Amino acid sequence: MTGESKLAIYGALGANIGIAVIKFIAAGVTGSSAMVSEGIHSAVDSGNSLLLLLGISRSKRPADAGHPFGHGKEIYFWTLIVAVLVFSLGGGMSLYEGITHLQHPEPLKDPKWNYIVLIVSMFFEGASLIYAVKTFNQTKGEFSFWKEVRLSKDPALFAVIYEESAALLGLLLALAGVFLCHYFNNPVYDAAASMLIGLLLIFVAIIMVKESKGLLVGESAHADIVKGVYTLINEEPAVSTLYYPLTMHLAPEEILLAIDVQFKTEMTMDQLFENINHLENRIKEKYPSIKKIYIEAKNLKGKKIPGL
Repeated sequence: MTGESKLAIYGALGANIGIAVIKFIAAGVTGSSAMVSEGIHSAVDSGNSLLLLLGISRSKRPADAGHPFGHGKEIYFWTLIVAVLVFSLGGGMSLYEGITHLQHPEPLKDPKWNYIVLIVSMFFEGASLIYAVKTFNQTKGEFSFWKEVRLSKDPALFAVIYEESAALLGLLLALAGVFLCHYFNNPVYDAAASMLIGLLLIFVAIIMVKESKGLLVGESAHADIVKGVYTLINEEPAVSTLYYPLTMHLAPEEILLAIDVQFKTEMTMDQLFENINHLENRIKEKYPSIKKIYIEAKNLKGKKIPGL
């Protein structure tokens, strides 16, 4: 987990706290349902940023007897909790607010405050998103931006990108709802904007649940890393057969690698350990995110080397 990832969360947190306050004030002054939904959205995002920071902190705890591989996966658990909150509090409450406003419509009192707050909010949310995207682009691979986001193993970045993108879309929906409500003097548009914001948050939450679930249940490293490790080991003169490497993310920048290697000739224990150390050093040098390597070595006849 990089310091830049945490800075992206801090930036989103500061923006969302300030924006939530002014959105609720504007909603109270104007009576806009869409503004209430946007206030809820920003408040939920603020809480989510705190949970992600908590997850990062707890994932850094060292390994112990109960967790011999460390606590790295805890960040994925808290990302799942964030997704649940986006779904229930953000999406659910926004839908409820829109339906209630549809059943009991109220005209906007002074929409100019809504316009001011929404435009200012778009500026801050946009700045936060741009910073998160720039940070993400520093480490992204050769694929398109959104494919790289889907493949990312760092919740501190992909959660912020999803949330801030949803925030900007939500602000556009709220702006459209307020404008149409004001222009046609019909509160139905305001209520509809609130419900659309709720559906948007539910959609984003479902994507985040999918991402978190894959990482929690033991998602493999990126295919390029697995293929690279396979090629690297096969290049070694002493290797006869290599079964396809098994990998699992223990944290965003911590990968577990298990490999089953059959060597060409009988070896002494010293030769064996020399080859194993050489393989581990080459792998870690080329792929620093691979922190733990387990090698099962066999001789030409397929027998496991004694002592391993």
